[in-house]
Amino acid sequence: MRLSSALAACLTFLSTTSSADSNLSEPLSSQQILPDTFKPPQVFENVNLLRNTNLEKGYVRETVNVVIENIDPKPQDAYYIPFSAEVIDKVGGLEVRDKKNPGPAFKTEVVEYDTYSPTQFFRTTLPTPLAPKSQLTLSITYHILSRLSPLPQKIAQADKQYLQYTFSTYTPSAYPTLKQKTKVKFPTTDIPNVTGSSKPDRQGSTFTYGPYNDPVPAGASEPASVRYEFTKPIIHATHLERDIEISHWGGNLATEERYWLTNQGAHLKENFNRVQWAATQYYNPPTSALRELKVPLKAGSLNPYFTDDIGNVSTSRFRSSRKEAMLELKPRYPVFGGWKYSFRIGWDADLKSFLRKIGTPEGGHVLKVPFLEGPKMGEGVSYGKVEVRVILPEGAQNVKWETEVPLVGVEQDLHKTFMDTVGRTMIKFTAMNVVDESRDKPLIVTYDYPFIAAFRKPITIFFGILAVFTTAWAIGRLDVSIGKQS
Repeated sequence: MRLSSALAACLTFLSTTSSADSNLSEPLSSQQILPDTFKPPQVFENVNLLRNTNLEKGYVRETVNVVIENIDPKPQDAYYIPFSAEVIDKVGGLEVRDKKNPGPAFKTEVVEYDTYSPTQFFRTTLPTPLAPKSQLTLSITYHILSRLSPLPQKIAQADKQYLQYTFSTYTPSAYPTLKQKTKVKFPTTDIPNVTGSSKPDRQGSTFTYGPYNDPVPAGASEPASVRYEFTKPIIHATHLERDIEISHWGGNLATEERYWLTNQGAHLKENFNRVQWAATQYYNPPTSALRELKVPLKAGSLNPYFTDDIGNVSTSRFRSSRKEAMLELKPRYPVFGGWKYSFRIGWDADLKSFLRKIGTPEGGHVLKVPFLEGPKMGEGVSYGKVEVRVILPEGAQNVKWETEVPLVGVEQDLHKTFMDTVGRTMIKFTAMNVVDESRDKPLIVTYDYPFIAAFRKPITIFFGILAVFTTAWAIGRLDVSIGKQS
């Protein structure tokens, strides 16, 4: 189990924020495997470090701003970021940038994977080697899924829900740190339990640990634990399949999303009471159950639908205007902690809002769509695995793509539908450990669509109808009588 989970996480952070040719079909893999005795070279020093931990959603969001200095006599460009083996398979969206010069994220990849190693590392390659005694300010951002534990694990239907988060007040680092501070932001001021040797400075819903002005060696840890109120559902989609189908003839972009959803909050310690639940609908108190999902759509979206394993779900509402569209979904039942709910939604949109032509002889087109849409909730939504399929018109060729979302694999195949000849070009993108903050990050696909390819389907339909009439005429000309002709 540990081998497979860590391997999935290793694949997540490979650098994929660049265009790729259409023949890319092999999943990305780690470029370097190191033994469990590996230790990062002590060529850097963290001069000043500030970590911000945000617990306002159902997952952990981390932002680390650190000033690093090259203490080696030679220029260095490899900076290592450590994670424990228990956490690494839950980390997603790791990005490292130059805080003072905003630009593309630096290349980050997994450099160590060993089943017995307690610590795993990611290596960030600086675009320009840092000269000796020079400093650089890095901004490191990532999120951690399934790291918050309900405590108690079982509650009554109307009880408050409390979550526990265990962490180190010292920021985990592969290098010595001269000065550091950690801030933790909570969704509420109801924080009944705080443990650890360091006492935080409380200011409303924010805890501050430090500043620690004494140097801290590499790998140092100072355990702490907090328990705080979070009477909201912890929404997690174990799997999301998202299809985007382009039709040039119909001028339509059809989107369908299939969810396997669960609530990772506290379980019910008694049987569900429907009468009690119905009574709460009149005054709408805070609850750990999932009541509804709100899905913002692009303006001009049409023909939405909402179905589950039983069939059409009528408890939905669609509001559309010239500026925005909103699809409000209510599951057939409230989803309490440990409960699951699978469903699918879909809608249409005007293709002209997402596709434009390039003035090339080959008929070039550029498609720009969101990599992830889905629900937008105050408590956040996390996704274990996301598969996005872009289905291009039949005859599309020379396909290239670009996205900011870290991917674990890209596959190209054919997708056959009604009246296709050889099938449509389909590209499937797979990502792991994604959160709703990736909503609306663009997925750009470029492809050539020759003029003659646009007439493939009409020609197929014409010859199909012609074949039917020809066959009917030929059958009508057959003599099937038994007797001899006079």
